[in-house]
Amino acid sequence: MRYLKLALPILLIFVVFLGCPKKQVIEPVEEEVIIEEVPEEIPEPPKPAFTMERIFFEFDKSDIMASAADKLKKNAEMLKLYPNNNIIIEGHCCRIGTAEYNLALGERRAKAAYDYLVMLGISPTRLSTVSYGEERPLDPNDLPKNRRCEFVVKK
Repeated sequence: MRYLKLALPILLIFVVFLGCPKKQVIEPVEEEVIIEEVPEEIPEPPKPAFTMERIFFEFDKSDIMASAADKLKKNAEMLKLYPNNNIIIEGHCCRIGTAEYNLALGERRAKAAYDYLVMLGISPTRLSTVSYGEERPLDPNDLPKNRRCEFVVKK
């Protein structure tokens, strides 16, 4: 109580001489608004033109050779770039052998290319095969050129 009696006069002296403490008014500081520039969308590089490479076979064979496998990998990549393109794989033969035998050999060649593309991830629904046997030679005088598969866009 004794301290209260002393504290009251001291408080009155502060109020009389110093005045009432004022409330400090803090004005809001405007923050600087930073507008980030949104970069323009970077356009995708243009797709290469859609091309499919023919593959060749050895005489009387339907096995995929190493050179043909490389071309089929490129063809698969092209098909992945163009998912709406469907392909007909045409099997062809040279004129050696009977027409019936060459039709069957052309079908085996087309089927081998088909299977390889499917193995590379191309949907089987996008591929079909046909054999022309010896009926559509690329060059009638160059028999090895006729032992091939062509890849044609289905329309």
